[in-house]
Amino acid sequence: MSTPNRNGPPADPDRIDPAVWRMAFTIIVGALAVVFDTTIVSVALNDLAKELDAPLSTIQWVSTGYLLAMFVTIPLAGWAQSRLGGKRLWIAALGVFLLGSILSALAWNAISLIAFRVVQGIGGGIMMPLVVTLIMQAAKGRSIGKVMATITLPTALGPILGPVLGGIILHLADWRWLFLVNIPFCVVGGWLAWRNLPDDRPAPDRPRAHLDIVGLLLLSPGVAAIIYGLSQVDGSAGFDSAEVLVPLIGGLALVGGFTAWAVPRAGALINLRLFRHRALASSSALGFLAGITLYGAMMLLPLYFQQVRGEDALGAGLLLIPQGIGALIARTRAGDYTDRFGSRSVAFGGFAVVAAATVPFAFATADTGNVLLMAALLVRGIGMATATIAITSAAYVGLEHKEIPDASIIARVAQQIGGSVGIAVLAVILQHTADDAHSLDALADGFGDAFWWSVAFTAVAVPLSLLLPGRPKPLVPADKAEVESAV
Repeated sequence: MSTPNRNGPPADPDRIDPAVWRMAFTIIVGALAVVFDTTIVSVALNDLAKELDAPLSTIQWVSTGYLLAMFVTIPLAGWAQSRLGGKRLWIAALGVFLLGSILSALAWNAISLIAFRVVQGIGGGIMMPLVVTLIMQAAKGRSIGKVMATITLPTALGPILGPVLGGIILHLADWRWLFLVNIPFCVVGGWLAWRNLPDDRPAPDRPRAHLDIVGLLLLSPGVAAIIYGLSQVDGSAGFDSAEVLVPLIGGLALVGGFTAWAVPRAGALINLRLFRHRALASSSALGFLAGITLYGAMMLLPLYFQQVRGEDALGAGLLLIPQGIGALIARTRAGDYTDRFGSRSVAFGGFAVVAAATVPFAFATADTGNVLLMAALLVRGIGMATATIAITSAAYVGLEHKEIPDASIIARVAQQIGGSVGIAVLAVILQHTADDAHSLDALADGFGDAFWWSVAFTAVAVPLSLLLPGRPKPLVPADKAEVESAV
């Protein structure tokens, strides 16, 4: 016969400790600096080229150098956390990003700005996988969907506020404020981290993790070379050009070498054996496709509004706000539904909505009303946030505490490479179709072809969502389990 619990009602196994929410808020404040910086600078390249009297091909390295620096340091996040602890590593990375922001604002020419952006990228590369790692480890597997909905807040806010903020800064102030605006986020985020993050530094008598030098020399330059090669795909260089193929093939060879090195070794830089978890493997594949869908369209949409609709950078940013609003609207519900019904059905529905909401842009002409397109963007944002939260949550199902850092790095790299592939492929498609456009309607048709490819990439992700985990099994409260075991 079972006895009642005399200590009160059993604890809700899905209840998240308030300390986790404080940690999430703390991490988000610092992460907003990285997210805003990326979207703000992306709309300012033309202005920077004029202000610094440099060709656009050189100024492009303001973004490319930052991106490559991030990818060189991302694989180090897991090892660095095991040596320093999450709190100290987060504060240190935030400090490096702050230093890079101040130096970028003090840059005197294009070369110095590129160098200081690399400093920013080093800090940002450590921070981005650490955002997920710290919060997921603190949540201990409870209500992953709700936690992931909170973590993705910076990603949702970036597309809304970044381009608009960048346009306002360039309209009202000097370009240096593009980087000075990061200072409040970094300072407040560092202070909150010092107060709210738990001191998780390794015990002095704990064996120190050794850095996998061979793995680092293979993986970091390999991923960076792939990203660099893909970033060279533009109007002057297609996939068949040497400046694309050489770094791309070299990068793939290095990543292949890392795979051969890491699989048989338990102490490799990243534990690739985690791909034995079907949830992580399928989530990474879908994250790759989500990167194509998200970042590829983020390249197409502003160009469409500027080149076909005649908007300036600020006007295009304002027209894109509904997509970010849709993402904000969907976040909480998507997290709840993921926890209740599992990632499989939520991601399936999310990708289907994204595909359907992109179709209006494939049919749009130069005369299509902005109201219809903004409504489609609102729906697209809802679908994108829903799919992203579902697939990102799935990556951590069934993982142990010590496996989360490597899973965060794997998921982050998969999505970013997918984004680079999406931008490169859609840029080539758009270039080939737009080159023959001799009128505004013909240019709109060229963009339509590129949007159809974006729809196709998203459609591939819809059936693949069925590989994700289904409805989660309910957790049994510890005190209830003890009582039942005593019966």
